[in-house]
Amino acid sequence: MVPSQQKLKSLVMKSALSFVFGAVAGGTLGATEVPVNQVATEIVSGTLLKPITDGMKTVGALGLGTLLGATALTTSMTAAVIGITIAASVGLLLLRTPAALGGITWTAAGLTAALATTSSGAALGAIIEKLVSYGVVNLLWALGIFTVLKLLMHIVVQFTCRERDCCGIQGVCTEDSESEQVRLDALEVEQRQRVAVEIEQRIIALEMVKTGEEGKGLELRATWEAQRRKREEVERQQWQALEVEMKQRISRRHLLKVVGKYVEFLVFSGIPMTVTASVTAGFGIFGFGDYRFVFVILLVLVLIMSFGLMRSRHLDFWMFTGCMAMFATFAIAVLTVHAGQEVAGMSVKMHKAGQAISKQNISIRIMHTSSVEAISAGFFVSKVSQVGLGATVGGPMGREAGGKAIVGACVTAVAVLSLVEVSSQIVGVGGTAGAFLGAVGAAGVAMGGAAAVAVKSSSWGGILATTAGIFFGFLVFGKWDIVNIGLQVSVAYIFAMTNLY
Repeated sequence: MVPSQQKLKSLVMKSALSFVFGAVAGGTLGATEVPVNQVATEIVSGTLLKPITDGMKTVGALGLGTLLGATALTTSMTAAVIGITIAASVGLLLLRTPAALGGITWTAAGLTAALATTSSGAALGAIIEKLVSYGVVNLLWALGIFTVLKLLMHIVVQFTCRERDCCGIQGVCTEDSESEQVRLDALEVEQRQRVAVEIEQRIIALEMVKTGEEGKGLELRATWEAQRRKREEVERQQWQALEVEMKQRISRRHLLKVVGKYVEFLVFSGIPMTVTASVTAGFGIFGFGDYRFVFVILLVLVLIMSFGLMRSRHLDFWMFTGCMAMFATFAIAVLTVHAGQEVAGMSVKMHKAGQAISKQNISIRIMHTSSVEAISAGFFVSKVSQVGLGATVGGPMGREAGGKAIVGACVTAVAVLSLVEVSSQIVGVGGTAGAFLGAVGAAGVAMGGAAAVAVKSSSWGGILATTAGIFFGFLVFGKWDIVNIGLQVSVAYIFAMTNLY
């Protein structure tokens, strides 16, 4: 009876701890809802909406939806990847020294990731705000130029960043490894010499005991015991040095894979979205934006590219995420068209009821509603993208560090939120939006860590307790939207369990 009670008590404690971790992560993500929604409201109610509405006349509803969706997703992905790669680079630099402390290294890397994601998101948001003010078509040119630049960057990285010489960092790490190996070899030689001397002294001591010189024999035995203890201490230090070296080598190799994988993700994942946006916006520019066959072409294009990527023999992370982003872009375009159609249908009903509405007013309402829907949907998919990419980082961290990773990510997210709210007047509405998405990414790290801890527990009780805690924390600090939080929790679990490497 006693062992069963102890087992039950242990399960209850683990479930309670999982609930707390989930509540902390969900509460942090919920705390980002209000500021992000406020920024979206400022955009749709400010002067930035007019050039977007005017752009709908040029590219059509489908073109506007795909263009804004591709821009929003590319921006959020780029900001997250910049933060991750810079953090990995900082980790490589800190691991150059054999005396680098793991806790300090990963704490510095995490803070660097949050600051880099936030600052790059703010910079990209300010750039997009400036481009949109001169016309939505500028976003199409920006996406094309950015895609070409990313391809060139990938070529440069392929030639200059190799396994043993990653932009000079790995070369320095290799030099440190070689110097450490020389030191260990010297210790081994010294140890062998001491063993030889000890054997000689022991032989001499035995001979002295046989000849009656027991005093000198005991003295030599004491010396031999002292040397034995010293040798054991040297062996212990040697094993510790080897263990530290192996951990650092594993960390370096892992960080190099992180840089390579995320650079590959940054370069290629945006290509399907850019192709989709370019085709639909191109039809709109040439005057075919309102034709139904454009929707059919868009759907066929999305299906063909998705089928080609998912049927690849080596399904990479960027292919999977690129397909999801492309379907999200397609969904934004459909929602944009649907919003305009709802306004048109309502206008027909009002006209039948005897209310006279001019065609010009109907057209203005359609463009306004469609633009607002495109912006709102773009913000939503950007948040989900940040949660997913954050979860890919938080998953491995949660499996390694447990609750420390969750708490650290939550504290970082709250600090970023406070910092952005203070500096919102300086960076503008576009920069504030991009920076807030960086905070959502940090909250996504906490969500991924909580999901990884729950799955690692290998019990349905832990998974259910964590999920319940996430919902509880989100509903306390965020909006009461079950569909919204359900989708984000599902994305966090999927990406936290995705093996990127």
